[in-house]
Amino acid sequence: MTDSMRNRAAIVGVGLTKTALTTKIKGLPGWTADDLYVEGFQNAINDAGLKKEQIDGLMTQGAANHYIVLGQQLGINPAYGGTMNGGGATAGMLIGAAAMAVNHGLANYVAITFASGWERPAPGAVPPEAGGPDPIPYANWGALGPIIQSATSASRHMAVYGTKSEQLAEIAVAFRQHASLNPDAIMQKPITIEDHQNSRWIVEPLKLLDCCLVTSGGVCLIVTTKERARDLRQPVVSILGFGQGFTTQNLERQTWWAGPHQRDAIQRAYTMAGVGPKDIQVAQIYDNFTCNVIMQIEHAGFCGVGEGGSFVEGGRIQLGGPLPLNTDGGQLSHTHPEGFMQVAEGVLQMRHACGPRNVPNAHLELVTGRGMALNAASALVLTDQV
Repeated sequence: MTDSMRNRAAIVGVGLTKTALTTKIKGLPGWTADDLYVEGFQNAINDAGLKKEQIDGLMTQGAANHYIVLGQQLGINPAYGGTMNGGGATAGMLIGAAAMAVNHGLANYVAITFASGWERPAPGAVPPEAGGPDPIPYANWGALGPIIQSATSASRHMAVYGTKSEQLAEIAVAFRQHASLNPDAIMQKPITIEDHQNSRWIVEPLKLLDCCLVTSGGVCLIVTTKERARDLRQPVVSILGFGQGFTTQNLERQTWWAGPHQRDAIQRAYTMAGVGPKDIQVAQIYDNFTCNVIMQIEHAGFCGVGEGGSFVEGGRIQLGGPLPLNTDGGQLSHTHPEGFMQVAEGVLQMRHACGPRNVPNAHLELVTGRGMALNAASALVLTDQV
């Protein structure tokens, strides 16, 4: 992106829906994913102070024609639209695409949205997408579900660098502490290192409290230019930089387990923003499993490779520490929606609208996403500086 186009985009609307923990109840009874998409969209335009007729861009996560189907439900005919699916990396991918669209005049206001109406599966049932994208061979060995790949990564990190389960527990404890300050978080009861260590194994070396929630819920975000944003309801949150990274190789790439493309995505966002890791004051890290937070801390340059375990000790990533992470509780304790909630919390932090979980004097923030097993990554740098 050229200097003339850089830094012109902003996120001006955040629409959150009701959520539910689907491991205890059957989703949100009476609510479908479509209902959640509509609710999130309406909440986002209300938040921004816009009218439906002003939204001329629509981007979603899902099947190829989903933006058309949703546009019909919303009653809008966008000038710019599309659907992507990079799993938990999708929110950052769509934000980048929307930023380019508004920067180049393809649309004025782009709505980016995701919702899931998960229902509790029958005992023993495995969803068809559980093995990840088709080219990934793990299912050949019965390795079904995203936790398998992350557990393999965690085991390797422990073997190479000496990372300990107790250090993973530091992440779960910190994020639960943050969730206790978030009235919308599903899991608010504080936990201890001992609680984590006593929780049952899911896939060794990951325990129950290393794993994210599975929830129903949705998020809608609205992107426009900073010039238009100045006339809207909320403080301007600028998209200073964004980046993506992918690996199309898996077991044949020796370092696949560490997700080196996540480092690429973050570095590309830093480069566009003209900042580095020492400039970041708060971060929202994709936390489907605690071990992935460790590796993304390293990818982001907050510490050296192999030092992520020791970095999270001593309250460093808690509110009041030098680098607070996942201030809403993250996917581990707040709610799941596929990385979109990380962006939403990032925007609220830059608006300084998070109440007791505000990070004082924070003006520069990193938001990451990762998905499709270990194959896709995204990163954003947000700021409250116009």
